[in-house]
Amino acid sequence: MDFTDDAREAEYRSTLRAWLREYMAERDGVQPDPREWQRALYEHGYIGQTWPAEEGGGGLPATYDAILHDEVARAGGPPIPASLAYLARSVIKFGTDAQREQFLRPTLDAGIVWCQGFSEPGAGSDLAAMRTRAELVGDEWVVNGQKLWTSRAHISDWCFLLARTEPEAPKHRGISVLLVDMTTPGVTVQPIRTSDNVVHTCETFFDDVHVPAANLLGERGQGWSIAQWALQLERGPSRIGRVATLQHNFRRLDALVRERGLDESADVRRTLARTYVDLQVLDLNAQRQLSNEVVGSEPGSDGPVAKLLWSLAAQSLGRAWTDVLGTDALTGEEPEALEVYFRELTTSIYGGSAQIQRNQLAQRFMGMPR
Repeated sequence: MDFTDDAREAEYRSTLRAWLREYMAERDGVQPDPREWQRALYEHGYIGQTWPAEEGGGGLPATYDAILHDEVARAGGPPIPASLAYLARSVIKFGTDAQREQFLRPTLDAGIVWCQGFSEPGAGSDLAAMRTRAELVGDEWVVNGQKLWTSRAHISDWCFLLARTEPEAPKHRGISVLLVDMTTPGVTVQPIRTSDNVVHTCETFFDDVHVPAANLLGERGQGWSIAQWALQLERGPSRIGRVATLQHNFRRLDALVRERGLDESADVRRTLARTYVDLQVLDLNAQRQLSNEVVGSEPGSDGPVAKLLWSLAAQSLGRAWTDVLGTDALTGEEPEALEVYFRELTTSIYGGSAQIQRNQLAQRFMGMPR
């Protein structure tokens, strides 16, 4: 495995870095609107660059998205929407020609923002225990139910929704994916303000929501396998840029430590070293995933392993910010410390809890009994 850029990748990185520097400088530290940001990236050829050319993409190898995420994090730009990495790719893989025509181009240029309707109250980490139902009535699905932790639902145009369409089937086999317009009557979104006083996620209700039958993604009852395929991509940090973001936040903490002279403490150096190792392990795993993708390997056990390593590294970084800065993290002297701590604290829960990931590895990939 070669970790360095080849000549073409190096030229791409240099051009991208220069554009990001100019773009961010024009905003004088003010973060751009998410849609504006994605549209600017798209207009310069950076969004969808690794999608198939026949689907409106650039047909480049996956390494270019890794470089994009790395440089965006270094430039302090907003994260690139993760839905581009897995929800939209699910439409590419499982969608009809009409669905690809309707959704792909607008998703690339930020004309459509997606949310993911998976988790439900009362189901815990058992995704298949969902109770949201969809009944086919004529040429429409009628949806009733409730979703929780639907990130960005309050600003989304469409929802990638899991619903039970075969109530008598075994729970993993009676699920389908519906593509739901969030402006449909009966859809109600209630934003949830989390511990960092920001709305990241929402509670979403579906009350007799009518969805055209043509908005079924894949086959009826195929929802579980589609969801698992998509989640393998979501859990891969090389896909959604989490490695680059975590490394960027670590560099900021390291610079702050040196600026304040805290690096003279052996305990501080030990804390930073431990976090650095956790991040390096995550990065190496991400590089392995990236290499597998470049040669065309399908996602396997990489997803659960990546999610576990991602949670470990993220929480290690969150603790490092508070451990190193001590009381300044609590008094508001360094407000970013608590923001990072609380943000990363949830990584072992969302996207599949750490316990679920370990069960998947044990049962599905190691053949161990339940």
